[in-house]
Amino acid sequence: MAERKKVLLRLDPAVHDAVARWANDELRSTNAQIEFLLRRALAEAGRLPSGTGELPRRGRPPRDPPVPEGG
Repeated sequence: MAERKKVLLRLDPAVHDAVARWANDELRSTNAQIEFLLRRALAEAGRLPSGTGELPRRGRPPRDPPVPEGG
């Protein structure tokens, strides 16, 4: 996997606060929310490169389904 790019992003404080609240609501970091929004905007505009990998899954893995009794 290629190394991820690091960028300095200057935002209006009100915009940052709104994105941070949205990220919190969706259990993402602010950085992950910004990347999610950028990818969605690129895809909708038909500009997302075809070689772009999936967003990394973060957070707790899904629970295993319960095992049926007697099986």
